[in-house]
Amino acid sequence: MSGGWAGRAGRGCGSIGRVLVTPTSRAALAEEVVELVAARPGRVRLLLDGPAPARPGELAAEVATALRARGRAAVVVDAADFLRPASVRLEQGRTDPDALLERWLDDAALRREVLEPAAQNGSGQVLPRLWNTRTDRAYRDGYTALPADGVVALHGALLLGRGLPVELAVHFRMSPAALTRTLGQDLQWTVPAHVRHERGADADLLVLADHPDRPAVQRAR
Repeated sequence: MSGGWAGRAGRGCGSIGRVLVTPTSRAALAEEVVELVAARPGRVRLLLDGPAPARPGELAAEVATALRARGRAAVVVDAADFLRPASVRLEQGRTDPDALLERWLDDAALRREVLEPAAQNGSGQVLPRLWNTRTDRAYRDGYTALPADGVVALHGALLLGRGLPVELAVHFRMSPAALTRTLGQDLQWTVPAHVRHERGADADLLVLADHPDRPAVQRAR
């Protein structure tokens, strides 16, 4: 993952300090991500990080569909299918923001079953999902063979800042006010976790998503 924000500023940009903010659409954003992936040879691990109201999974699916249309295999992985068992995840209660950040995601399993096999020199044997949180049991899915130029599109919330090995990362940023407005009442307790997460959310492409249907891309000047 590179250190800055990829892409060039287009027309109709607003300038804020040393960055440019470019209004875009969901379709145009998907196409930009597709082009970023397509420009890279070999396997690509794409991470799309953002809170649920920003709909990173929707973008992951759109990108995967477009890549397949170009003849490039793509596997979509939802990080919510790699959470730890309830006995570990909820040990500190069901509404603890610190536990949400530090204990819910099974980082090791995600690396072992998805990201390491999808590396350039990996086995290519990727497990699309591991743990069913509804039944609190493992899925019985088999492995998917990822070809030498295949793409894994991993999406979910609170993923950046964990050192996950990826080639490209997209981050959907929402302000605390937007999160409070768009998250359901039962998820208001997660807002502090999202706010804390922003401190380590460095990505190749930063999407401002306070209004998810009218996103904007923030780029380094």
